[in-house]
Amino acid sequence: MTGAVRFVLGGRVVEVKGAEPTATVLQWLRANGRPGSKEGCAEGDCGACTVVLGELENGPDGEPRVRYRAVNACILFLPMIDGKLLLTVEDIADEDGALHPVQRALVEEHGSQCGFCTPGFVMALFALLHSGADLNDEAIHDGLAGNLCRCTGYRPILDAARRLRALDGDDRFTRAEAGIVALLTSIRRDAPLAVSTGGGAFHTPRTLGELTTALERHPDATLVAGGTDVGLWVTKQHKALPTLIHLGAVAEMRTVVEADGHLDVGAAVTYAELLPVLERRLPSFAALVRRIGAAQVRNLGTLGGNVANGSPIGDSMPALLALGAVLVLNRGGQRREVPLDAFYLDYRRTDLKRGEFVERIRIPLPAPGQVFATWKVSKRRDQDISAVCAAFLLTLDGGTVTGFRAGYGGMAATPARAQTLETALLGEPWSIGTVTNAAAALEHDFRPIGDFRASDRYRALVARNLLTRFFLHSVGEDAYALETAHD
Repeated sequence: MTGAVRFVLGGRVVEVKGAEPTATVLQWLRANGRPGSKEGCAEGDCGACTVVLGELENGPDGEPRVRYRAVNACILFLPMIDGKLLLTVEDIADEDGALHPVQRALVEEHGSQCGFCTPGFVMALFALLHSGADLNDEAIHDGLAGNLCRCTGYRPILDAARRLRALDGDDRFTRAEAGIVALLTSIRRDAPLAVSTGGGAFHTPRTLGELTTALERHPDATLVAGGTDVGLWVTKQHKALPTLIHLGAVAEMRTVVEADGHLDVGAAVTYAELLPVLERRLPSFAALVRRIGAAQVRNLGTLGGNVANGSPIGDSMPALLALGAVLVLNRGGQRREVPLDAFYLDYRRTDLKRGEFVERIRIPLPAPGQVFATWKVSKRRDQDISAVCAAFLLTLDGGTVTGFRAGYGGMAATPARAQTLETALLGEPWSIGTVTNAAAALEHDFRPIGDFRASDRYRALVARNLLTRFFLHSVGEDAYALETAHD
């Protein structure tokens, strides 16, 4: 173990000793002569602090390569970048001062106005260039949704992004990849990391065994995976977190296994890592995940963190409730399985015991003939918290409902199933009349509150409308039009 955080910055290995465990990467950068990254919101929403992390992964040929990800430096704790390459806007120009193609495109397309947000846009575009994605307008939108320009200068920024298509991902970093791989390999750590100061301690275990040992020693430690929520406890609520244990390096919790009709997802798998699997197996769920935060948040945030945090407006839980997900909980190496619908006890209170953690999430895949869908309703498409989120799983036998599960978020103190609605639909014909009558059961399942996101009446109406939307989705709007034409 060591008390120093090691990472690559500016082409050399940097070793930081004595930094507070909850010091953010942004704070460290600005205190150490790198003011390009800005603090706008300190909560991962505006993108002004965007930096890029590079880390080793195995390519399709089994050889190591560098994966680049845009992240929010304002909520990223410094020990979390141990062993990684950190790139800021100061790093990407050539040594002779020649601008990187991303920078040059923004200059030539007049993509900078007041300039405050520009470094974040540069780094988001750099990551997009290295993502391997086809740089169509949808991918550009997705890659830049986490960056705000308050001068409303988006058109020239988008024009600059479109110019990058001609590069085909090639720049000096691509050409220097072998050297970057060698540098990152030289600082790869096999042992756990422990950073301690007078203000607290930060532990990064590498295996499940090391994690359980750390929790046995520190059962009241705060677990942090991506930090996209815990980071705000520090930057916004000014909480003191004496001991943190980071899950992001635990190898056994970074895997997704497809087997026996379900997905077995490690609790430290990021949304970005999970998305390709969801797009193949649960495309409706994938579309929802693409609206969780922005690329910077999805590159760090995890499904396991969202589940364990238990927010009533966590967007992943309604889908998991509808699908019948089961959590694998671990305490000292002893495991137990808990259905997600039994996990939430009250607002922000779960069934986790002291020293216990969510190890994996098992997500049953819909069987042939079952229909699954999920939707999120919010004031904006991007970067917004749900007013209501709902998900449904339908099983039919000859037009009769033989199975129905409905999960809702934003309607109660916890994400929850609409069990009265589910019971009302069982054994009934799947028709618009049945759905309309059964929707009244939602009044028995939920008593939604009103707040600045939505009134209680609005939430109740949206909950019913999403059920109707699911009916139309399941039968097809053309079939529904034909049915009602004969009524």
